[in-house]
Amino acid sequence: MNRPTTIHRRRALFDEAVAIIENEYAQDLDLDRLARRVATSRRQLQRVFNEIGGTSFRTHLARVRMRKAAEMLQSETTPVRDVAQSVGYRQPAQFAKAFRRHHGTPPSRFRGNAGAEMAA
Repeated sequence: MNRPTTIHRRRALFDEAVAIIENEYAQDLDLDRLARRVATSRRQLQRVFNEIGGTSFRTHLARVRMRKAAEMLQSETTPVRDVAQSVGYRQPAQFAKAFRRHHGTPPSRFRGNAGAEMAA
């Protein structure tokens, strides 16, 4: 069982890391750099994501990117390749594959009413 101060510290690390991801999801984020920015070790940050967030850094980052991409696809007419770049993917094909895996449909079909129904 963790001490209350340990839990509080881990919660603070998680919240800080999540805030960075929310603001910088389109950039080339990796666990090592994020750990340095929140002044902890890579292993500690992995532990924090697992224990506090119930997920991994990579999974959390992918969820944020997919959520942002879905928002863009629903509300804009931006080409899919531009959406891919604006959420941090260099390769549109890699983005399309990740999007399809996450949302169950290709990004090109997600627009409009179909996207609104699937996001609900």
